[in-house]
Amino acid sequence: MFIRKEIDLREGKKLVIETGKMAKQADGAAVVSLGDTMVLATVVSCKTPPPPNQDFFPLQVEYREKYSAAGKFPGGFIKREGRPSEKEVLSARLIDRALRPLFPDGYYQDTQVIISVISSDQLNDADVLGGIAASAAIMVSDIPFANAMSEVRVGRINGEFIINPNINELKQSDIDISIGGTRDTICMLEGEMNEISEAEMVKAIRFGHDAIKTMCSLQDEIAAEVGKPKRSFIAVAAPEDLQESIRELCETPLKELAYMPLGKEERAEKTSEIYKSITEKILDRYRNEITAEDIASDPSKQLYLNEQIISSHVHKIEKQVMRHMILDDVKRLDGRALDEVRPISIELGLIPRAHGSALFTRGETQALVTLTLGTKKDAQMIDTLIDDTEKRFMLHYNFPPFSVGETGRVGGVGRREIGHGNLAERAVKKVVPSEVDFPYTIRIVSDILESNGSSSMASVCGGTLAAMDGGVPLTKPVSGIAMGLIKEDDRYAVLSDILGNEDHLGDMDFKVAGTKDGITACQMDIKIDGLDYHILEQALDQARNGRLHILDKMTSAIADPREEIGKYAPRLTTIQIPVDAIGMIIGKGGETIRSITEETGAEINVDDDGTVTIASPSGEGASAAIETIKTLISKPEVGLVYSGKVRDIREELGAFVEFLPKTDGLVHISEIAKERVAKVSDHLKPGDRIKVKLIDIRKDPRTGKTRYALSIKALLDVPVEPSGNGSSAQGEPNQ
Repeated sequence: MFIRKEIDLREGKKLVIETGKMAKQADGAAVVSLGDTMVLATVVSCKTPPPPNQDFFPLQVEYREKYSAAGKFPGGFIKREGRPSEKEVLSARLIDRALRPLFPDGYYQDTQVIISVISSDQLNDADVLGGIAASAAIMVSDIPFANAMSEVRVGRINGEFIINPNINELKQSDIDISIGGTRDTICMLEGEMNEISEAEMVKAIRFGHDAIKTMCSLQDEIAAEVGKPKRSFIAVAAPEDLQESIRELCETPLKELAYMPLGKEERAEKTSEIYKSITEKILDRYRNEITAEDIASDPSKQLYLNEQIISSHVHKIEKQVMRHMILDDVKRLDGRALDEVRPISIELGLIPRAHGSALFTRGETQALVTLTLGTKKDAQMIDTLIDDTEKRFMLHYNFPPFSVGETGRVGGVGRREIGHGNLAERAVKKVVPSEVDFPYTIRIVSDILESNGSSSMASVCGGTLAAMDGGVPLTKPVSGIAMGLIKEDDRYAVLSDILGNEDHLGDMDFKVAGTKDGITACQMDIKIDGLDYHILEQALDQARNGRLHILDKMTSAIADPREEIGKYAPRLTTIQIPVDAIGMIIGKGGETIRSITEETGAEINVDDDGTVTIASPSGEGASAAIETIKTLISKPEVGLVYSGKVRDIREELGAFVEFLPKTDGLVHISEIAKERVAKVSDHLKPGDRIKVKLIDIRKDPRTGKTRYALSIKALLDVPVEPSGNGSSAQGEPNQ
């Protein structure tokens, strides 16, 4: 049955949801359109029961952009789509994080959601449409999923909030937030902004949530018309008497452990010992009580002997103990107050050859961050459906397994690393100087050496410090903090600078980064329904206090960027040339610019507007390149002195000298020396570099060619001082 519904998001923005036409063998499928941008989402969930020991939900969300959707060919030699781009990974993460908490507890069926961009108008981004399509596909399927979810992007232009701004509107917007939520609550948000206040952030979220409610209602209507009943499933749980037995054995030791202010490794070891001890005691008890005949007559008896079921319930009790300790006693696992930030230490410049570096340690989280400065040629080319651009600021995040005391495969970058790096990048890029003010390509790399809570925010702080240590003139320093939440009914506690366990056992992970004047980036994931806005306001206010505290620690270590860039960073010099002289600098097939690079060792980049950027590890190389370029574009002027090269000798006439690129003049035999010259070759030979003065310019009446008369003799009694373009102090060639 084909169903089509549409709503007007705002003037000129019509959102359409369709189902029943495409991908009918999937459990559910939906197409969502905005303008000429269309996404197809499908979902399939395995009907075979999961293994009895499985205790996680294997949800896979894939987002793919087909270049054909925009009438484009993929770049590179292989003209088909390959591994997902960073944009596709980030879009998939946005959708995954919003959907995952909405599936029922205990639903462990292997589930795959695939979102394909099938049409792109190169104006409306498809990422938030993919979230709506994924939710709609699940809603019309038989997969258990009661609450529709929708995603929107919120922008603000001239103080007015707008829903789903297009790419042109986003360029004018001071806010770019993607929000995912249900009718009742927000479950995910991520975005960047130009130092907005906490109050403005809440207004933006409320505005987006109003649109989300409308879209969720539309999905409910479609699901009701499709009318497909949801499949039944029974969440595997420990029987009540087994739960009570486990509680009697583990509640007291877990409480005693929770109240000990231990380090991460020691706490993990002691927790593991409790898990192992409780599991062995429970198994010993029920092995004697339950026989093979009992299991044959009642298969559920097998649960009493299932180590995974026992361990899973111990984990539930551990979670309850930690949460009640915070709510009842206002006490955290490491003994801190709810709004207290862990101790911070900072070291700068500890990597000798890096262009800037910082070691940022906060509690048991540590980031080693390095800065590399490059030229425009080092910028990353970004090829997407919407645009092809150059990226001159990059922040990359690495999370090796040793950072959490584990072994693991070390290979390509994972989705988590891409997501965390992108968040930190969005936070810091708001204070990166413009290309005009600082014409470098900037790469920051954060290697996490230890992790116990919010390594992405440590990367924000470390990235800022490394950039300042390397002389990058950031407009302001940026810091970040991760907030947590424990909520039971009407009671709640907001936690600053959360530990790994507080994230794992808590209800919220809310990362906020910004300057002293406002928020530059945020990311929030909620694991519960019904986040109240007054809790959100408190979390933002508490985050601001924590952010300012961390900024104080950072500015104590380095208050302002270094006056000089790193010792080993390339030196960049920018000059402006006339646009019509660009071809002369580049030369045929790049011949001229290559020869300058070979002679001076400097890297040269010429922009279409005539901006020439010279990069060189030494000041001498840059000066030589600038001198050559200025000489190339200068015009001959009588009275100026030039450095030239002897091209040809005519014994009875004189010497032809190239005093400007592709411009020769004649040093007549009478202008070589004060005394009479019998043979030119007694004084000059081809290839000699000499100083000459231009004494005359005239046109040949027969040929119409311009003739240049040069003199060596005119300089013999005149002290010649070198100038920036090869002329003497008598003047400079016109440009």
